Amino acid sequence: MNKAPFVIPNDKARALILARHGLSGVRQEGGAKAVAPLIHKLGYVQLDSIKIIERAQHHILYSRHSGYRPRHLDKLQATAPALFEHWTHDSCLIPLEFYPHWRHRFAAAKANKAAWHERIGDVRAIKTVREHIAAHGASMARDFAHLGGRTGPWWGWGPAKASLEWLWRTGELAVVAREGFEKVYDLAERVIPKPLLDAKPSLGDTRDWAPAEALERLGAGTARMIAEFWATTSLKDSQAMASLAGTHAWIEREKKNGRLIDVVLEAAPGHRPFHGVARPSIEDEVKQLPAPTSRLRVLSPFDPVLRDRSRAERIFGFDYTIEIFVPAHKRKYGYYVFPLLEDSRFVGRIDMKAERDKDRLAVKALWLEPRFKLTARRKAKLERELARQARLGAVRDILFPADALKTG
Repeated sequence: MNKAPFVIPNDKARALILARHGLSGVRQEGGAKAVAPLIHKLGYVQLDSIKIIERAQHHILYSRHSGYRPRHLDKLQATAPALFEHWTHDSCLIPLEFYPHWRHRFAAAKANKAAWHERIGDVRAIKTVREHIAAHGASMARDFAHLGGRTGPWWGWGPAKASLEWLWRTGELAVVAREGFEKVYDLAERVIPKPLLDAKPSLGDTRDWAPAEALERLGAGTARMIAEFWATTSLKDSQAMASLAGTHAWIEREKKNGRLIDVVLEAAPGHRPFHGVARPSIEDEVKQLPAPTSRLRVLSPFDPVLRDRSRAERIFGFDYTIEIFVPAHKRKYGYYVFPLLEDSRFVGRIDMKAERDKDRLAVKALWLEPRFKLTARRKAKLERELARQARLGAVRDILFPADALKTG
């Protein structure tokens, strides 16, 4: 007889997700030395060019590491690189030791050569770019303006930029740094340590590695959650559908060997629960979860805890969408609105910006979720957090007008 699934009550499901995503009540210490272990815990940290307060990668780390400063990430990469940049669901910084498992992504990109060559146009640019970097070292798209076309940092791809991206996506080049937000490329053999460059895990090894590492960071999840964790494409894509099928097969093998159990993640009121899997140790872990911190935190719109919109809505009861790609007249809240996390609940969202020319953090609008009020205690928490956000944005003053609080 099959054992009944282990039920994780909603409050524990929220606490589990926050703990595994580095957002529990445990205070992160250690300055720059804590950055690499923190990114390893998360699995990746997403990069983004938009700088409303600070870029997403810095905001994500700052939300978890009270002493974090943007220079810590730069220092980490400059001294002895511990991370490499490539794709999961988007461009991310990833622990360097995971690099060998990306070789299959490089191969998949090479298999898509025709589409890339169509984008590049004049494929002779690939040879020119490759030879230039081999001879002259790390380079940016602007170094190839003579090849024609638009070669800006990210807003337009001419033959050179497309060639650089092709060589990066296929593993021949590596991104060694960002200047502003423009990629600096070099030969992978000059950047990636030889043991990692030479390591050749089989496709089967990687297909076992990926769901195991994903589940380690999720705590518990459905096959879809596990398959999408490292995904480069939507599950509408045939390759990703194969990944989902492979994840189902991995789950069945692990369950057969006693290394997984069935679980139910109870949802917020009015939402459907998730039926998934976890390691057998989950029962003890749930009993010992750290209490979420009672402080109020501003999260990045690109925070890993919110990447899975379905999970955020069903477990936390928080319906959140980044509206940067939504036409202005259709936006419900605004272009770049930050979620507010207090304890283990999302209590609202805030539209604010570091106005560096005026040396201030300006709050444009604040919306609280139903059932939450801006009590004196919550307002004091918010003001402390706004002071932290001002430090991150390198501005001194805070403008928080009384009419910023919105209803509905």
